[in-house]
Amino acid sequence: MDLFSPVTLGDIDLANRVVMAPLTRMRAGASGVPNDLLVEHYAQRASIGLIITEGTYPRFESQAFVGQPGIVTDEQQAGWARVAEAVHARGGKIVMQVMHGGRVTHPDVNGGRRVEAPSAIAIEGEGHTEKGKQPYPVPHALTAEEARGVRDDFVAAARRAVAAGLDGVEIHGANGYLLHEFLSPASNQRTDEYGGSPENRARFVVEVVTAVAEAIGAGKVGLRISPEHNIQGALETDRDDVLATYGGLVDQLRPLGLAYLSVLHREPGGDLVQELRRRFNGPLIANSGFGSVTTRAEAVQLIEAAHADAVAVGRAAIANPDLVERWRGEHDENEPDATTFYANGAQGYTDYPFLAAG
Repeated sequence: MDLFSPVTLGDIDLANRVVMAPLTRMRAGASGVPNDLLVEHYAQRASIGLIITEGTYPRFESQAFVGQPGIVTDEQQAGWARVAEAVHARGGKIVMQVMHGGRVTHPDVNGGRRVEAPSAIAIEGEGHTEKGKQPYPVPHALTAEEARGVRDDFVAAARRAVAAGLDGVEIHGANGYLLHEFLSPASNQRTDEYGGSPENRARFVVEVVTAVAEAIGAGKVGLRISPEHNIQGALETDRDDVLATYGGLVDQLRPLGLAYLSVLHREPGGDLVQELRRRFNGPLIANSGFGSVTTRAEAVQLIEAAHADAVAVGRAAIANPDLVERWRGEHDENEPDATTFYANGAQGYTDYPFLAAG
């Protein structure tokens, strides 16, 4: 097999093994409704084997970024339906990343609502809000009953995504956001059934993924994790604890038959990721992470070495809407402009040239 060969992830048939990583771009405005700009941006990239959308919030409290899209209201669902229709019209496949920002937000981001987390521990640093940069607040520690309400909102979001015509959902369990906060012993200091042991810390993620799989079909559900990423205060520095936590997590998810497991890790071919892959016993999407840009050579090598079934690509997908064509023909690539990653408008979003126009 090679990077440009077809692959099936659960119920989703991909034309190639290049996956567009979920990329926060903050262009959905105050309403969180996907607009003409988002429709064009995703449609341009439909030749990538699978598009994973930017993190999309399943409840208002969980909005992490100004300009982030949601999947809470009928208007938001209708906006995503336009995106899905445009991607499908060009032969593409698209799943929605459903993301609860957890404690990585502020009332001036989420509409004045409380900030939710497993434990009442603030993260260091400041976040961008409507009123400029502000320190992150101490979050409200969810009760067990409230946590189950969050689970139900993940389910409702997944149902809306499928009703909007998307091909499935990716549950965001990575990068220091809510589900990852439950997994990490640094951010989860609970003493109930959702805290303490590795098994207890994994319990909430298992419950969310299982409930979503039961609602829309496991073949339409992926999970993204980032063990040992050590970002946004979700520290995981004990390899034995990491293996116990994530190994136990994938052991419990294996019988579901999920579409895929996406692992963000600096060593996709290393012992930890490959052990989790074996225990998951399903398709793996590898992502070498924020530390380095994923190149064509690395993506090709990951597939040819059979370290993954598909490869998630971020910055190259931002700058090259026709990335697969460029990589297949070994053409030059556009360079991404980091100053426009989180800007407004079309610049650096929908104006990167295609090969024919380059």
